[in-house]
Amino acid sequence: MLKFILKKLAMMIPMLLVISLIVFVGLRSTGIDPITFMVPPEVQSQSPEIVDQLREELGLNDPLIVQYVRWLGDILHGDLGLTNKGESVADIIATRLPYTLELSAYAMLFSAVIGIGIGIISAIRQNGIVDYIGRVLAVLGQAVPQFLVGIVLIWIFSIKLGIFPAANRVSPDATNAFVDAFMHLFLPVLTLTIGMVAVLMRYARNTMLDVLNSDYIKTARSKGIPEWKVYMKHGFRNAMKPVLVILMYRIPALIGGSVVIESVFSYPGIGTTMANAVTSMDYNLVLVITLIIAAVMLICSFMVDVFNALLDPRVRLGE
Repeated sequence: MLKFILKKLAMMIPMLLVISLIVFVGLRSTGIDPITFMVPPEVQSQSPEIVDQLREELGLNDPLIVQYVRWLGDILHGDLGLTNKGESVADIIATRLPYTLELSAYAMLFSAVIGIGIGIISAIRQNGIVDYIGRVLAVLGQAVPQFLVGIVLIWIFSIKLGIFPAANRVSPDATNAFVDAFMHLFLPVLTLTIGMVAVLMRYARNTMLDVLNSDYIKTARSKGIPEWKVYMKHGFRNAMKPVLVILMYRIPALIGGSVVIESVFSYPGIGTTMANAVTSMDYNLVLVITLIIAAVMLICSFMVDVFNALLDPRVRLGE
């Protein structure tokens, strides 16, 4: 098992390098000069020598591969660099990333409880009212884009009803920080939860139905085991193994999806930071955030592989 884990960890390193190289070259190949966002237009027109000197100091005249190796070396030494405005990228990430993780964690928790719960009930009470409603909601949740769900929720709960705020994470004049944070988090968390619930609901239902139709469930019933024990001990436990794998795979989708949702709700997380960095062509900030998202995706994939290896020895034996 240790050999399997070390092998998977070793594979993550070249994958991160390839991803970083592709993004680095892709950004540099856009033809947009980051100097235009760093130096005021009047300085560019009146003092071109200052622009040339700054470009030379930043190493923008060097070949792409030299720029990439220099940037990668700084990253490996813990230096994330500066933004176009001269702000520390490390400080920005340290401030904004916890907000996105908080948003994603709440969405994952609520979607897991609601989606798996409704999916299991739908399978146990197949063709019942809960099953029909759940299937309709699952289709709608997957068909409607998340940004549109967010806009509709803002229109209903913020503009029409005035219950929840539509932007930011906290109010500057808040008297109760916990309640205020809850009010600001509710709509973006609900938006992310709706889409994820739809996926988990359908998958949990189908998996539970497959388990309930298996031979060992029929054997358990024939032995006179109470129905609730058949569902919980034999059905639920076995049905949750593949569902948990899907849940782990959805974590990167939550982090990546936050780019759109945070922009809709003006939530000051890593997603909004990423969108603003792309707009201003802040190469360094975009690269670091992309590397973080890629690392999260690879870590989640690694966790899924380890989880599958623990459940099935054939996986770690390469069969």
